[in-house]
Amino acid sequence: MTPYISKKMLMRRFARTLWSNNFKPGKRFMSSDPSKPAPDQNATEGVEPTQMLALDKDICLLVDEKDNMIGTATKRVCHSVGPDGHVPLHRAFSVFFFNNRGDMLLQRRASQKVTYPDYYTNACCSHPLYIDGEPEDIITAARRRMNHELGIPLDKMDPEMFTYLTRVHYHDPGDGVWGEHEIDHILFFQSDVKIKPNSDEISEYCFIPKSEFNAFIPTLEGPLTPWFNMIRRHRLKLWWDNLHRIRELAEPDKIQKFLSEK
Repeated sequence: MTPYISKKMLMRRFARTLWSNNFKPGKRFMSSDPSKPAPDQNATEGVEPTQMLALDKDICLLVDEKDNMIGTATKRVCHSVGPDGHVPLHRAFSVFFFNNRGDMLLQRRASQKVTYPDYYTNACCSHPLYIDGEPEDIITAARRRMNHELGIPLDKMDPEMFTYLTRVHYHDPGDGVWGEHEIDHILFFQSDVKIKPNSDEISEYCFIPKSEFNAFIPTLEGPLTPWFNMIRRHRLKLWWDNLHRIRELAEPDKIQKFLSEK
């Protein structure tokens, strides 16, 4: 049985930033030490240089409305909002991470992120990439990014631990400069594995019990990402209530279309 945790306790827990405990500024929590790229002298003010480099280095997968790959484009192109509000449709994934008690990890995106800085969202949101002439598998991409963002060793994330639930097609113009238009593959992951978040990606985090979630959301000091908010309103309760039999609810062949509140 999950112990009761008051709203005040949760707020204190979320307010505890990653600069505590064993976290050190600038340290990378990768399974091996990555090479540090040279700073981008033309980086947008306030944006972390490594993320600016990724805008042109990372090659994302362009898709049609049935999620068929139709080409590739840089991350910059895939998130740039055109004069008419158009953003190229591309493939993405979102991981919802639960501990073995059934509490869900909620994180706040770092202020130096290019898209949706300081927004609250689910554990890990990113893209499969085009690597060595091949499109990356969704779960392979999820493991790569959870290693990078949350510091979880790859050997603690067996592919069989992920449940591929469904896909969500959504569009959001963001701030009018950077936005989203994605077919988002939704993955659930449950484990008590320890995490060591990367401060370039995540500024705050906590595990929230299901019983406290609805009361906790209005206390947050920033907005929710559009994809997380749509899933929260349309599917999260159903999935969370059935975490013990989540594979039975999987609909990997479907593409859901949810309306934004905007």
